[in-house]
Amino acid sequence: MGMKGLWTPAWVARHLLALVLTAGCLGLGWWQFSRATGGNSLSWGYMFEWPVFAGFVVFIWIREIQLFRRRSAPGADESGQEPVAEPVRDPQAPVTLGRPVRVAAAPAAAGSTGTDPELDAYNDYLAWLAEHPGARPADYRTAKK
Repeated sequence: MGMKGLWTPAWVARHLLALVLTAGCLGLGWWQFSRATGGNSLSWGYMFEWPVFAGFVVFIWIREIQLFRRRSAPGADESGQEPVAEPVRDPQAPVTLGRPVRVAAAPAAAGSTGTDPELDAYNDYLAWLAEHPGARPADYRTAKK
């Protein structure tokens, strides 16, 4: 898809919106500069604020283009991210903050007789969560129906 996908009517509208917002913010910054040099001391702060807003619009615009190109790149999965092999976490290793890692499914509890349906359902839920690290409780309910 590449660059051709960035010229659809929806993307042309986004490009125009980003250009209008950027120009508008820079124009308002220039207007505040003229007011500040005319004696309005409060306008000095706004004169610096509007170009920051324009920079934020440009940042978001470029980020959205990069995300679109990454999603439409060959080899990207349905979430738009490149597939990455996830390591299996050692249960004895300390838990660290950051990117979640896939946890190996826990073996059945020692001494489990399978006579408690609530416990079995809970263990099934925990095993499912271990297999789907980014899942939410609502995902489990819809997967089991």
